[in-house]
Order: sequence, then C-alpha cells, then structure tokens
Amino acid sequence: MKKKKPVKLRKEHKSKTGGLTKKGRDKINRETGSNLKAPVTKTKNLTKSEKARKKSFCVRMSGVKGPTSKGGKLTRKGLALKKWNCN
Repeated sequence: MKKKKPVKLRKEHKSKTGGLTKKGRDKINRETGSNLKAPVTKTKNLTKSEKARKKSFCVRMSGVKGPTSKGGKLTRKGLALKKWNCN
C-alpha cells in the first residue's frame, strides 16, 4: 500500500480568519478526493445537518491539544474555533 503524500498548502489557501479559503478547500478536495465544505459561521436558522456539523466540529477541535492563543495572538486552532462560533 502506497503512503499518501500530504497536501502542500500555500498562504493563499489559508484564511486569515481561520480555516481554509475556497481555493484551499478545492485543492484538497481535488488532490485527496475529500469533500470539505465551508464552515458553518451563522448562529441562527441552522438546518439539522448544519447544527450537527457545527456541534461535531466544535467538540472535535476543542479536544485538540495545543493553545488557542500564543503571545497575545490567536493560533490557527483559536481562529477556527472563533470562526465557527464555538463557545
């Protein structure tokens, strides 16, 4: 079985507010066959599937080791949690 190469992402593929840009999601989907979707950023009128995705993401990311901020600035983890409105 071949070992998969990690996808190389440039600065343009990473959002300054956390997570990936549309270009970054498209690149990963194309190269790995995944189905990454945009983050659920709204807080009201969520569909059942959006609620489930948001809850799942927040629980999963909150459990990841590492700080949410470093040197007074949010880390990539902290930015992602803030973008998804995880409290």
